[in-house]
Amino acid sequence: MAFQVELVSPEAITYSGEAEMVIARTVEGGDIAFQPGHVPFIGVLAVWSVEVIRPDGDRDVFAVHRGFVQVAGTKISVLSDVSEKSTEIDVSRAEQAKENAEAQLSENSENVEAADALARAELRLQVANA
Repeated sequence: MAFQVELVSPEAITYSGEAEMVIARTVEGGDIAFQPGHVPFIGVLAVWSVEVIRPDGDRDVFAVHRGFVQVAGTKISVLSDVSEKSTEIDVSRAEQAKENAEAQLSENSENVEAADALARAELRLQVANA
């Protein structure tokens, strides 16, 4: 038995298909893995990766920048501000964004926007290298 999974952002449906397991990180409870038979669930996603383990055992990894995850029956929906598959991340752009954010933070260590930008850039780099 497998889940039907959809990862959706305002730009596109990043993934639609079956999965044996989905692993995500919520802001309230840390990492959580969903397998068939999981109780209904709604959670707020952190800026972190979402892993989709397909029935054939292959794994797809996505950089997800906030949003929600919902489990209802045999369907998992991930609704996020941004969702990028590991193979589609522009590494040079992410490295430049990281450098820019670090420069801004060196000038003002309490710059919340720069800290958020740094977290997103680091996540993109981590997922691209997964």
